[in-house]
Amino acid sequence: QVQLVESGGGLVQPGGSLRLSCTASGRIFSINDMGWYRQAPGKQRELVAAISSKGNTNYADSVKGRFTISRDNAKNTVTLQMNSLKPEDTAVYYCNAAIITNWGRRGEYWGQGTQVTVSS
Repeated sequence: QVQLVESGGGLVQPGGSLRLSCTASGRIFSINDMGWYRQAPGKQRELVAAISSKGNTNYADSVKGRFTISRDNAKNTVTLQMNSLKPEDTAVYYCNAAIITNWGRRGEYWGQGTQVTVSS
């Protein structure tokens, strides 16, 4: 089995910062792309940032210059550093990973979600 465990959400004021972390564990052979998605009330889930196994990154236009995604392949961890937070960043953030298990099966896995609230 594979699990993704997230941490780092919370309440911050506009202009503040948060760091989200997600660690994958279980019968993992390799991890390809990892990313962060978010979903606000009444809206569809959207991609915030993604990173390949070699470190290539992709960001939503709304977060470019403010958020940074990184990963530690040895620890199966992906991190999202969020700076200059805005109220519109408020959402539940979900970790995502494309994983090949030890049995040779590939699948998409999701974290449980962590709430990020930006409010004064």
